[in-house]
Amino acid sequence: MQKRFLVLSLSLIFSLNNCFSQSFKEKFDYLIEVNDTIGQQQILDNWEKFDINDPELYVAYFNYYVNKSHQETITLGQDPQGEVVYQIMDQDSSQKEPVGYLYGGSSYDLKILSKGFDWISKGIEKHPNRLDMRFGKVYAYGQIEDYDNFTKEILSAIDYSSKNKNNWTWSENKPVEDSKKVFLGSIQDYQIQLYQTGKDSLLNNMIQIAERILKYYPDHVESLTNLSIISIFNEHYDQAIDNLLKAYKLNPKDYIVHYNLANAYKLKGDNKNSIKYYKLVIKYGDQESIDYAKEQIQFLEEKK
Repeated sequence: MQKRFLVLSLSLIFSLNNCFSQSFKEKFDYLIEVNDTIGQQQILDNWEKFDINDPELYVAYFNYYVNKSHQETITLGQDPQGEVVYQIMDQDSSQKEPVGYLYGGSSYDLKILSKGFDWISKGIEKHPNRLDMRFGKVYAYGQIEDYDNFTKEILSAIDYSSKNKNNWTWSENKPVEDSKKVFLGSIQDYQIQLYQTGKDSLLNNMIQIAERILKYYPDHVESLTNLSIISIFNEHYDQAIDNLLKAYKLNPKDYIVHYNLANAYKLKGDNKNSIKYYKLVIKYGDQESIDYAKEQIQFLEEKK
């Protein structure tokens, strides 16, 4: 009877802890919405005393410091950025061009933000399967354009995915559905983010990520394609073709692979194979790709 009472008591305590944790989270989320930073700090202090091991506490602290570190700015200059831009016109109405622009921007106080990184790092250490923590940290590094740490966190997550077999959880420890697909899809989004910076120096970061993915997921077509695109950029056409042929073998109907193969062969001067893969683009691609492939085939055939 005493043992049964102990089990019931422990179950009740566990249930109450979950209830209180949920209450803390709900209150904190509301205070975030209304931008009550004093209230947020009070909730966090009480929450930490109540349950230092609650994973949602680490997420909340991270969000608190990210928001606190974020600073909105207004800039007067000649390089308008952002969605809202105001033109400043010359008092001389004959001048049609603006003399300047007024536009908003944002920055982060790195000293404050570092406290957020400390909390989320502890959270990941205690709860390594929480993918939202890992991706939140990656996102923040992307916001401050710290692409070295951005890449390190991605590589760390890739390594861990081989240990937990992609059994990831998200907020409130809910399992991530189709977790492998979600994980690899997100990594590809980060690769695109690196590519769209337009910085040649970050191509090596993309290579590191692609090679790490292929270490554990050798059939990942997107990573093979990423490596090939970088090889084409560096004029290593044979290397690009090797990776693209591997991708083609894995997915013979992927018109992006066909497109890149056609382009690599064209740049190499192998028009015959270039035309071959442009024809596959016409067979499997979208309308824009089809139109482009037809133009390229016509151009290459005229060169014969």
